[in-house]
Amino acid sequence: MSVLETLKKALRSAAAHNPDVQLAPSCILWPDGDRQWGNIIPRLQNDVPELFLLGGFAPDKRIGPAIWLRCVIARKLKDFSLPEEFTPILYLPGVSRQDLRAVETCPEHLKPLAELQFRGVIWSQVNAKDWTILAFLKSNQGGLGLDVAQDSDSKHAMQLALYRVLDEEVAMLRGKHLDKDYFNTLLSGGDPIRDLLQWLDQGDGFKAGRDENTWRGFVEVCKSTLGIDPEKDGPLKAASLLAHHKGPWNSVWVRFCEAPRKYTLVPNLIRKTAMPLDFFEDKTGWPQWNEQKELLLRESLLCAAKLPPHEARVKILALEKEESARCDTVWSELGESPLANALVKLAVVANITEHSLATGGPADMAKAYESFGWKADDSALKAMACTLTIEDNKAITSVLQTIYLPWVDDAARHLQSQVDIVGYPGGFAKDRSPEASKPGTCILFVDGLRLDLANRMEMRLKYQGFSVESAPRWAALPSVTATAKPAVMPMQHLIRGQEVNADFEPSVAATGQSLRGGYHFKKLLTDNGWQILERSAIGDPTGLAWTEIGDFDREGHARGASLGRYVEAILADTCDRISQLFLAGWNTVKIVTDHGCLLMPGGLPKTELPAALSDNTWGRCAAIKPGAVCDENLYHWYWNIDLSFALPPGCSSYKPGKEYTHGGLSLQECLVTTMTVVQSRESKKSSSIEIHDVHWVGMRCKVVIEGGEAGLLLDIRTHAGDVASSKAYSVGKFKEDGTGSVVVSDDSLVGNAVIIVVLDKDGKLVAERNTTIGSEGK
Repeated sequence: MSVLETLKKALRSAAAHNPDVQLAPSCILWPDGDRQWGNIIPRLQNDVPELFLLGGFAPDKRIGPAIWLRCVIARKLKDFSLPEEFTPILYLPGVSRQDLRAVETCPEHLKPLAELQFRGVIWSQVNAKDWTILAFLKSNQGGLGLDVAQDSDSKHAMQLALYRVLDEEVAMLRGKHLDKDYFNTLLSGGDPIRDLLQWLDQGDGFKAGRDENTWRGFVEVCKSTLGIDPEKDGPLKAASLLAHHKGPWNSVWVRFCEAPRKYTLVPNLIRKTAMPLDFFEDKTGWPQWNEQKELLLRESLLCAAKLPPHEARVKILALEKEESARCDTVWSELGESPLANALVKLAVVANITEHSLATGGPADMAKAYESFGWKADDSALKAMACTLTIEDNKAITSVLQTIYLPWVDDAARHLQSQVDIVGYPGGFAKDRSPEASKPGTCILFVDGLRLDLANRMEMRLKYQGFSVESAPRWAALPSVTATAKPAVMPMQHLIRGQEVNADFEPSVAATGQSLRGGYHFKKLLTDNGWQILERSAIGDPTGLAWTEIGDFDREGHARGASLGRYVEAILADTCDRISQLFLAGWNTVKIVTDHGCLLMPGGLPKTELPAALSDNTWGRCAAIKPGAVCDENLYHWYWNIDLSFALPPGCSSYKPGKEYTHGGLSLQECLVTTMTVVQSRESKKSSSIEIHDVHWVGMRCKVVIEGGEAGLLLDIRTHAGDVASSKAYSVGKFKEDGTGSVVVSDDSLVGNAVIIVVLDKDGKLVAERNTTIGSEGK
């Protein structure tokens, strides 16, 4: 029971009487000579309809002079009704019990009420004294019986915070010592650390948004618990104490570090304070310290890039040991330590590239690449995604050119030499037989899904509860979309290569029509019973379908080395699409791709190709003109073994400055994977969950589900499978009746499209539904 409920009960119980021997009191008088209870009377009137106030005439607020109150309790006012079931309560501010008892000296304005002390009853303590706030909270006889401090500061804070005390549960207050710090904390909102950080972040706007009592409570809490007076000391001193984070300020620092993006102006405030000069002083609380570390690291990386590869790797690993701790600081969380974060990825590249892939035959190389080699590509891509400035990008690029490029080139040259001896393991179209697919299968084509990206996708899908089987394979040569995409379609036996053209585009075998443009490609599928699903279509899940999403290749050609910044969003979209297909009823989703890629910041080395030999428009392959004689390395075309084309040696390019390209012969371009995704037993069991109703109330989203087991969770995300895309203040829990709710923390997102996701107790996605933040109804 709350303090408010207890107070109502205590007031009304004053009218208790034995009807066999007593008349019911005509009213309950509530004298309050010191006006201690005045601040809560309007709040109390909302819950107590029989409560009236002595004062100036304002009947709409149930306030009036003594004679009007007499009329109210006599029920003589035609336009004013009094609840029959309750005894009227008259609150008398500035009037004590003694004022009423001294009838002869009673002020004129009170005389109409004086006789009510005999027909009514006075709400007072057992000792006949008026109820004060302290007495009501502390007394065991008619009060709450709480442990309350009695010093003047506590009494003052108690009165200011009374309206907040009303909502507290009495059971939760028992066992606590209620002193000035407690009441001031309650008055300031119950979370002084949050309030302090908001004050630092909002400046004058923080005080302007609070009433005087709340502001006073905040000031007093800061003075007593943190040793600072916000009014006298100001925000700069507070920012300096926060950066030092010693003593009680460590708790404030920890809270800031937990959610620094909620207080975006605090770092700039700290920047205005002086960082300690003492070498042994902890300076991690100052952004200036982090900025100095980043500057020194950039210089060290540029120096390392000038060393031979083996020495550069040793230097990178040594730097990583020194700087990795900065990745766990608040400055990293705020995106202000990009080089420290990139360095962790570069250390992985350094470790992996110590082990050459240039050993054994193609099968041995593939096994090594599948086992560990792909991690170098993945970490290089992640390192490039960490930085934004030109200076930082230059440092990362220089290091990768030193330790990563030679490793990739050595492996590519060795693979090419082995293919010259044993042939290309990817085979040719003439050796392939048609593949049969079971009804309920949807093939999802993802352009440019390199092995490291495929591994990231597989981990996401498994985390979401899907069962995934991966099978490595070699892409068709040359590893360009025109050649390699038709090689993964279900009816490649209906395609042939008539002649090597500049685009390496095969044709429909029956008609000779080029697959360029996609029309005849799609027609082959539809003529053979396959549905073509556009980006969000679900089709008939009892049949067969082909759909496409997640175009890493398009983004790679457009963005070059900065592709890494967009990879996670593409992966999230792709996994969302897969979830959508399963929710629509498809049994199996088979993920296929055409090729991988080489991605090298700063560009790949260039190999010259005389223009007279080729109509080439590609960086990593070239169609040689009929009759031309050249010294280039020639390879057989996948679609016609009698026709050949040229590939540059190693990882070089026929075009200068290429950061992203494909078409050649390397592990990164040619060794890809096919993933077969099905729902696990747990996923199928959870698929019976249905989001039955969605309703927004302001920024709160209320959701009702049907089905499922206990422990389900609710979240709001921009990408269903991406935990980091959550827009909810915190993940919600569903009740036993299937209802749950979450609050979106940023009201600037109103109108944005998001996804409601239902998760099991392990955080795996079990249901989803689109919605719009703040929309009314569903």
